[in-house]
Amino acid sequence: MSCAANYMYEKANIKGVGYKNVETIIQTQPGLNGNKLVEKESGSGNVITERTEIEAERDPYGPWCCGTECGSPWGSSPSDPCIIEGYNDGCCCVDYINFNKEAEFEYMPVSYQTGTYDQKWIEKLCVQNYYIGAVVVEMYTHAEHLQKNTEVKTRRDCSGWNSTNCGANGCFGCGNCTGALEANFNSNVIGVAHIGWLSKDVMVNCKGRHYEWGRSVEDLTGVFSIEKFIQLWGNGTCGEVQVDWLPCI
Repeated sequence: MSCAANYMYEKANIKGVGYKNVETIIQTQPGLNGNKLVEKESGSGNVITERTEIEAERDPYGPWCCGTECGSPWGSSPSDPCIIEGYNDGCCCVDYINFNKEAEFEYMPVSYQTGTYDQKWIEKLCVQNYYIGAVVVEMYTHAEHLQKNTEVKTRRDCSGWNSTNCGANGCFGCGNCTGALEANFNSNVIGVAHIGWLSKDVMVNCKGRHYEWGRSVEDLTGVFSIEKFIQLWGNGTCGEVQVDWLPCI
């Protein structure tokens, strides 16, 4: 229980008619480090179903892969960030966010004694993994009807250190850790949809910029059925591709 603040879990099941506004912000490390998730949902009408499950755990020792047990290039030298921060060697802990959401909304204006609410549905999700320089965005706006099933997993892998060709020509580098960001989107929408991902190098080049290795942006307006799987891995083995055979229902 002494580390309870490092573990976060939420599970919700909501149905009803009215106006709904939700904001969720989770980060595993301060600043431009670790894993981060931001979700915004709002609109008026019929919430036919909404099941949400969020699980996150942060490494209290910081965003580094510390110690020789985790493959750190510093080992126990005085330059080891864990030594500098006053932590013991071999302090690599889990650092991840898991997000699952199944929802169906229908837009209509509603009126109560507190006022009239008339807003089409907005659903925005952004997940960032600073360990591997990856980001995924799923966004729906002006939605008259939205049915979606979203699963996103982002994590750090402490065993993936690879120092090959690091610092070649002063233009390339390697981060302390690697990891993975995986997303599975399945939705039906009447409105506007925006789905994209971006992959950048963790370290800056000789000009002080982050190399961009990949980008995908898709904008849809109208009536669409969307199925998309995104997998962004770091320079390490994050495990085999697996299909969840026991999903949430």
